[in-house]
Amino acid sequence: MTVLEPRETGVVDSEQDETVLSRSYRALSVGIVSVVLLIAFEATAVGTAMPVAARELDGVSLYAFAFSGYFTTSLFGMVLAGQWSDRRGPLGALTTGIASFAAGLLLSGTAGAMWLFILGRAVQGLGGGLVIVALYVVVGRAYPERLRPAIMAAFAASWVVPSIVGPLASGAVTEHLGWRWVFVGIPVLVVFPLALALPQIRRRAAGPAEGTEESAGGSEKSAGGGEKSAGRTERSASSGGHRIRLALAISLGAGLLQYAAQDLRWFSLLPGSAGVALLVPAVLGLLPRGTCRAARGLPSVVLLRGVAAGSFIAAESFVPLMLVTQRGLSPTLAGFSLAAGGGTWALGSWVQSRPRLEPYRERLMTVGMLLVAAAIATAPSVLIDAVPAWTVAVAWAFGCFGMGLVISSTSVLLLHLSAPEEAGTNSAALQISDGLSNVLLLAAGGAAFAALGGGTVTHAATETAADAASGSHPAAFAAVFLPMAAVALAGAWVTTRVRER
Repeated sequence: MTVLEPRETGVVDSEQDETVLSRSYRALSVGIVSVVLLIAFEATAVGTAMPVAARELDGVSLYAFAFSGYFTTSLFGMVLAGQWSDRRGPLGALTTGIASFAAGLLLSGTAGAMWLFILGRAVQGLGGGLVIVALYVVVGRAYPERLRPAIMAAFAASWVVPSIVGPLASGAVTEHLGWRWVFVGIPVLVVFPLALALPQIRRRAAGPAEGTEESAGGSEKSAGGGEKSAGRTERSASSGGHRIRLALAISLGAGLLQYAAQDLRWFSLLPGSAGVALLVPAVLGLLPRGTCRAARGLPSVVLLRGVAAGSFIAAESFVPLMLVTQRGLSPTLAGFSLAAGGGTWALGSWVQSRPRLEPYRERLMTVGMLLVAAAIATAPSVLIDAVPAWTVAVAWAFGCFGMGLVISSTSVLLLHLSAPEEAGTNSAALQISDGLSNVLLLAAGGAAFAALGGGTVTHAATETAADAASGSHPAAFAAVFLPMAAVALAGAWVTTRVRER
């Protein structure tokens, strides 16, 4: 009797031909990408409406806390989602996160006082942290490894339209209907993607991962290993509780550091020192061992994510302000100088998803970080009047292409290097590295900017160009961009260590 090989049956061929939009994955792909699309639209739209909201609520002095409140609670949500997803599956964390995200939007949109508005942003941040990690776990469980680069590319592409349309749509809604509609209108749109994605997530990714105590407990007890299973579960629960305490510490520490960076006085050393004391042990406990020294494999992947995201976002935050204050561009033109980056970022993410390029992923990441470093270093050249202002737009388009290569690749490599029962914890570590590096490098850049004559750093939309120009010195911008370029260049070295020997 002849035994047919799997390829001879045609089963493997049909599986190899499947894409993220094939019938078996279509509903799930459209659903989760739509969720990312709405989060992206909210992120780009809310920034436009925020200054108007703060002014009407008499809370301009508390303006920065509307951003830091979101960030600090999102860090806690990331760790919570990682623990939840590994133990119970991502479905609960995802639905709770979306509900929290929507509740936060409604609370901010209906707030009658600034403290209620900030509270809504904090609730929204908790939901955002839960959602982003849960989505990573869904990708790791529901899609085969060969399709993960494509779905990560789709996540990146979903930011393109919001980055261009979001500020314009938000500005129109704010002007004609009021800023509150920017917040209260988004939760209604979440119903459609949830209806598509949740049944597929329940079928493909529900329940604890194989290898966890929850999934193995029944078989161990049936084999007479009840006491052993109970002991393992108790130790796992204790470890989970410890990570939650570390998550609270990292959130509080990040908040204290942000407060200290916004008020450069001797008194600020107290909250700043307390923030560092909370952050250091929490970071060491929540990130993979060896992350700070770029150990090969997973630790370097997590470190690279933070280096890339932190250096690029910290530099990008000062680009519009530099163009407005030093070259006299309007805020709209300064914002549009970054618009092309959304498309090139998606292009870079699409390039890394090509199966033919999989063997060269490490080289692609190195090229990506070199492009990021070059873009950041080129940006302050417009401080010279003879250099055209559009130079920044061109440089930033190349930098965003590099970010598309790097950011999506770190997500793919993280899932490749993670055991199923560790996907949630490691995904949380990746997002923590991303978010925490943003606030640390932004705080460092902001302090250098202010110390060298940049004046008080506020959101560009809260001040006129003339007001900003009066307090900004060209050297202050160079003090931000050049160190961030050096950080990105160091990231090019880290890319050589993301593969295990």
